[in-house]
Amino acid sequence: MPVFSLMPVSCRAIALVVFLAVLAGSSAALAWHFQDWRYGRQLAEQARVHAEALNRLALAAATQQQAEQDKRQALEQRLSTSEQTHFRALSDAQRDQGRLRDRLATTDVRLSVLLDADDATSGCSMPATSSAGGVDHGVARARLDPAHAQRIIAITDAGDSGLIALQACQAYIRAVTR
Repeated sequence: MPVFSLMPVSCRAIALVVFLAVLAGSSAALAWHFQDWRYGRQLAEQARVHAEALNRLALAAATQQQAEQDKRQALEQRLSTSEQTHFRALSDAQRDQGRLRDRLATTDVRLSVLLDADDATSGCSMPATSSAGGVDHGVARARLDPAHAQRIIAITDAGDSGLIALQACQAYIRAVTR
């Protein structure tokens, strides 16, 4: 004899409703767990793909940053070399100018200028002394006062320094724009 036939009729209806509710609830819970498992697996796969994409992007950014750093270091090294070269040229020019000033001050060297041989106002009908190796007369020259010579040397020193600084600036601009 089945258990269901031993129950009163009013309880049978309630038992049937409870049984159907439990059956529907368990099937819903089972479907819920199945969907959770399926969507969880899909979300995990999406998360893995997303993480791999972010990792590739991070590696690409790091590679690009390293390349930019290498370019910057190469540029800094070229600029440093250029700066040292131009500093050396400037210091050599200043040293040479200083020697020339010292030689002018001690009258070891005298600056002179060429005179126009065709100029009638020069007052010199005879050209200056001839050179030792030839029979032609030398070019007429006039000696400069040492103070004037010092001023001329100072002007040329400033000009040389300006030209060296200009070359350094041009080299810097060429190096930066490459």
